[in-house]
Amino acid sequence: MWLSNIFPVNHSNIPYYNISQNLVQKPSGQTQHNDGPNTSVFFRFLRRFTSAKKIDGGSRTEEEEKLYSWIYALAQSEKDLVYEYVQSTERGLSFAEADRRLKETGPNIPLENTFPQWWNLLWSASFHPFNIILLVLSVLSYIASDNPNGCIMLILVFISVSLRFYQEFSSSKAAMKLAEFVRCPIKVQRCAGRIVQTEVQVKVDQREVVPGDIVIVGPGDLFPGDVRLLESKHLVVSQSSLTGESATTEKTAYVREDNSTPLLDLKNICFMGTSVVSGSGTGLVVSTGLKTYLSTIFSKVGKKRPADDFEKGIRHISFVLISIMLVVVSVIVLSVYFTSRDLSKTILYGISVASALTPQMLPLIVNTSLAKGALAMAKDRCIVKSLTAIRNMGSMDIICIDKTGTLTVDFATMVNYFDSWGSPNETVLHFAFLNAYFQSQNKHPLDDAIMAYAYTNGFRFQPSKWNKIDEIPFDFTRRRVSVILETKISAKDEKISGNRVLITKGALEDILRICSFVEHIDKGVILTFTKEDYRRISDLAERLSNEGYRVLGLAMKQLLPEVKVSSMIYEEDVESSMVFVGLISFFDPPKDSAKQALWRLAEKGVKAKVLTGDTLSLAIRICKEVGIRTTHVITGPDLESLDTDSFHETVKRSTVFARLTPTQKLRVVQSLQTKGDHVVGFLGDGVNDSLALDAANVGISVDSGASMAKDFANIILLEKDLNVLIAGVEQGRLTFGNTMKYIKMSVIANLGSIISLLIATLIFGFEPLTPMQLLTQNILYNLGQIAIPWDKMEDCYVKVPQRWSLKGLAMFTLWNGPLCSASDIATLLFLLLYYKVSRLDFEFFRSAWFVEGLLMQTLIIHLIRTEKIPFIQEVASWPVVCATILISSIGIVIPYTTIGKILGFTALPLSYFGFLVVLFLGYFSFGQIIKKGYILVFKTWL
Repeated sequence: MWLSNIFPVNHSNIPYYNISQNLVQKPSGQTQHNDGPNTSVFFRFLRRFTSAKKIDGGSRTEEEEKLYSWIYALAQSEKDLVYEYVQSTERGLSFAEADRRLKETGPNIPLENTFPQWWNLLWSASFHPFNIILLVLSVLSYIASDNPNGCIMLILVFISVSLRFYQEFSSSKAAMKLAEFVRCPIKVQRCAGRIVQTEVQVKVDQREVVPGDIVIVGPGDLFPGDVRLLESKHLVVSQSSLTGESATTEKTAYVREDNSTPLLDLKNICFMGTSVVSGSGTGLVVSTGLKTYLSTIFSKVGKKRPADDFEKGIRHISFVLISIMLVVVSVIVLSVYFTSRDLSKTILYGISVASALTPQMLPLIVNTSLAKGALAMAKDRCIVKSLTAIRNMGSMDIICIDKTGTLTVDFATMVNYFDSWGSPNETVLHFAFLNAYFQSQNKHPLDDAIMAYAYTNGFRFQPSKWNKIDEIPFDFTRRRVSVILETKISAKDEKISGNRVLITKGALEDILRICSFVEHIDKGVILTFTKEDYRRISDLAERLSNEGYRVLGLAMKQLLPEVKVSSMIYEEDVESSMVFVGLISFFDPPKDSAKQALWRLAEKGVKAKVLTGDTLSLAIRICKEVGIRTTHVITGPDLESLDTDSFHETVKRSTVFARLTPTQKLRVVQSLQTKGDHVVGFLGDGVNDSLALDAANVGISVDSGASMAKDFANIILLEKDLNVLIAGVEQGRLTFGNTMKYIKMSVIANLGSIISLLIATLIFGFEPLTPMQLLTQNILYNLGQIAIPWDKMEDCYVKVPQRWSLKGLAMFTLWNGPLCSASDIATLLFLLLYYKVSRLDFEFFRSAWFVEGLLMQTLIIHLIRTEKIPFIQEVASWPVVCATILISSIGIVIPYTTIGKILGFTALPLSYFGFLVVLFLGYFSFGQIIKKGYILVFKTWL
């Protein structure tokens, strides 16, 4: 025989749904907020921040509890009671009532679009603490007639803001794209007539659908709101917009659910944004607009992203420097004023000192580093939409990834074929091949997988010896496909009594339903299909499913050649009394690069967790193959039942999360961020991943992903390959490291310089540098730092995640800052003791002080940038070395030039440069000793 393998409710506990509030009322005794039109806007705004329930652990928000209570109440109720809850009738709403409700509830839009406008992006790019400081100092400089200083600071701000604004505006992140849900016509049943009301069906825009409307849906239609089914016929719905999984689900109006059924598995409830695949139905709209399940999910967008540690740290630094600036500048200004009694000159000098204390290049260095990182990632086929995501990539220590298409190749391959006793049998493969080969309508990738398996394994089934008579195409009601074939050769050679056969493959349960016989191929006999056969085949299929395989069933039936085909095809019982012949298993294999990529990420301190809406068994199978530990796994329904503490502990411990809803993915990410103190990346490509993408520190999607997922992502991969992420992690750490070099160097150098200026001012009674000299020194120093984004980082630095630490910066400054001031004080003592400098020698003193200060600020980068001995064990990149040589040379030469004379400098003796050589050798020697001590204590440097 030739075979083919394929594929009672307590109503008193139900809360009443008030159309006017579109909310489930709380049981009596609980306080309800009245947010009616007379409620103060201020108090409503205040309540939002004081009484809103925080999402924590596995618990639901107040809004979610209301929605769950409402949906489950409807799912458990009879149709008559459902009409009562939503205050509707079997005929539907009248046009007047629908208009009234539309005015009351507002347009049926799932979420208001919050696309960032260009001025929002410009404000975000401009509102940086140091930009504000520079703008204030620039204004003060213009007021004090110090136009060059004011102009330079404005230019620095303009360049910094322009870089960031251009990068983010060119690929601005849209917060929502739900337009596809609000632009389709919906067939609605309304009642009309003043005396005798009649039912009419009209098409309205989805935005005009209101609670209480009766909608009629068919293949391809979107549900315009949350709907309680009233009637259904073979209704199959795709919920991929909510679950991310391509598998469809059957819905029926003729069941009454209970609270043990997961929300998305409710058979008589359809949700906004899901679509009809096949069949038809009639449903009562119970929730629209902002009260739907879809809106409840996406209402969390943009509200749960944790504060950026780096930006918080920058703001803390700015406040500290402003405080120091106010104290030091006040002391210096008062000291100079009491000596010179020239108020305008004193104010100008104070502005110059304040300018010197401000890390003027910080915004520019940060944004240049990020922009350079974005260009480098673009070469690795990554589109960076948010510059800060590059920096966060360097700090990321956990990456949450979806399974399908990320760890797997996203297409199934055939693995094996079994007869009904679980033994491999070539005859099963033969008929599966014929079914796949001759199927022409709605061809599925699994058909290609069957043919590819047969060809690559050397099977030659000679389809040319068969004629296709007809085909019964696949549909979601039958969930199977059949072909009718007729052999061209004699029945004797083919070992069958007839030459026409019906071969059917499809979902196993649907194949078993139409089988009355089973063939024992080895014995060559056909037996009656028994309960024992059913149990044995089901157990085999369950074992395969638990191992992560997808299973299809295969059946066949001999047909009499004299029967007309056209009369058979349309008979409902043609696919009946068939012979079950076997199973075919398929598997979506892991990518060849996935295991290596995960191993490389782990080497860099990034742990992987799998968050998927797929089954646990399949997720475990894939994770085992790519090297992810599966000792701790959990499913979404199990997570939902945990209390807060258990939830966080489970999230911390588990590596595989299966059957997750979009909200559960969000909560897992938030738990890792808040309770685990991790910097979390999320890689996803579906609408169901949007919440987690928005909440993650680094949201990553792919170019082939859903448009909404790409809108929420910070980074878009042009290749769905984890290896691309590794380059992004390395680039992020390089960017972070170079930024930290400048921050630590500038804080140490600027504080040391200001303290030295204060000491020199108090000793001499006049400003050590004039405002113009101080401005020139700042300009040269800042120009020298432009090359920092092009510096390299040591290999050990990019091997571990890097986090901002304000305490670490403070300790770094306390350890290394005094050395800069000590070098300046050593110079001051040398000038006083060796050259006998007095108040009358201010030109010589200022020239010497200018050169030493500029060289100190220029060379310090080489001490700060590496743990090793600078210039000996580690040399900076050539742009940094060239910038150092150029700026140092200019600083040394200026006193001998005409420009130097204009600035008030004088030529310096060679003996002073001999002192500087000794000074800097001592500075680097002591600096290296301090560095080793710091690393010994804190186990890190940058």
